[in-house]
Amino acid sequence: MEWLRKNKAWTITIVLIFVIAAWLRADFLTSVTHTVSHDTKYYDEMVHRLLDKGIYAYKEEVPNARVTPGYPLFMTAMYLVADQINVEPFPLIRWVQVLVSLATLVLIYLIAFQSTRNKWVAIIALFISAIYHPFIWANGAVLTETLALFFLMGYLSMQLHAFRTQRKRDAAMAGLLLGVTVLVRAEFLPLFVPLYGVFLLQQWFSKPKEGLMVSRPSKLAVFKKVALLGIITGLCLSATMLPWWIRNVVSLNEFVLTASQSNPFKAGTYPNKDYTDKIVEQNGMSQDEYAWARIKAGFTQQTWKYVKWYTVGKLKYTYTHMFFGSGHSPIYHAYPNVAYLHVFIIYSTIIPLLALVWRWRHPAAMLAVVIIIMTMIRLVFVPEYRYNFTVMPLFIILSTWLGVYILQKIGTFIAQRKTAP
Repeated sequence: MEWLRKNKAWTITIVLIFVIAAWLRADFLTSVTHTVSHDTKYYDEMVHRLLDKGIYAYKEEVPNARVTPGYPLFMTAMYLVADQINVEPFPLIRWVQVLVSLATLVLIYLIAFQSTRNKWVAIIALFISAIYHPFIWANGAVLTETLALFFLMGYLSMQLHAFRTQRKRDAAMAGLLLGVTVLVRAEFLPLFVPLYGVFLLQQWFSKPKEGLMVSRPSKLAVFKKVALLGIITGLCLSATMLPWWIRNVVSLNEFVLTASQSNPFKAGTYPNKDYTDKIVEQNGMSQDEYAWARIKAGFTQQTWKYVKWYTVGKLKYTYTHMFFGSGHSPIYHAYPNVAYLHVFIIYSTIIPLLALVWRWRHPAAMLAVVIIIMTMIRLVFVPEYRYNFTVMPLFIILSTWLGVYILQKIGTFIAQRKTAP
């Protein structure tokens, strides 16, 4: 309460931003007709199959592990609630996702402050996230994006907190949150490994604070401490995933790490998404075997075409467009020329990304690690602009950081000119 009294203007500003965010999301849900995507239809069938027959299966009538259980179980819970209060499940899911989206804004604010230690970066990033259209449109989609973004931001905030405190319980909580995130969207599973790798380097080569006459721990001691925290995070991640692994072994007689769906990997081998390309014949091969055969043939027979596709081509498909959710009519615009904000965020982030490669000791370097690692993972699979959605808060934070840095430098220059004799 004391902080609120001392920072009344700041508190009022944050409250107003959340009022704007809530109004935009509510106005969007109530003013358009929402499209139901084919993925949503498959999820709907899956939930009914689970409730009616007790079978967890995606696109099939027999048990499988084609998708991780996070979002289907969330939908199942919403269906049960909707049945109890006698409402349709899809509208209920959309309104609950609005609440999840607003909670995500809190986490974005925290991550922005944790990584930059600049309150102006935090509040401007919060405002941009509040009005960024994909974060509004996604609430109308009965898909994994909104829930995955919430848990990913929760994990990153806790991981940054664990790096700062170096407490075991914080590392454990980070592992649990990452586990839940992976159960919603599987591709985030390896994320903690490079984050701990960079954190280890930061601790190894950290500079002692000025004025502190303390002996620095040995590199072996640093390694042991960071490794212990990483192991704790990994064990708690595994503990969260364990029920899913046990279910797959018992029901399917096989170990499935995350999900067994491999079509996105195969689909990513078609340059420019030209699915008529028959560089090799499938001839009874499995999807994975066919994908590897296409990659081998592509990089040997059409080297430049495949190199370009697996770098610039996929990056263009992934980042140059916004995620529109499942689609809606008429297109909801809270302000004109909405695409310009997205494009500006993407391209302006290139500068702080490059700067953080040089200044890798800075806490914000962790955001760059996430962007780079997730981008590399995306390059393996079929590119879709919906795949940029979960890392866009990090782009927004780094873009905002650059803008605030430039404005502060300009302000300092003007102040020096005024005080100069």
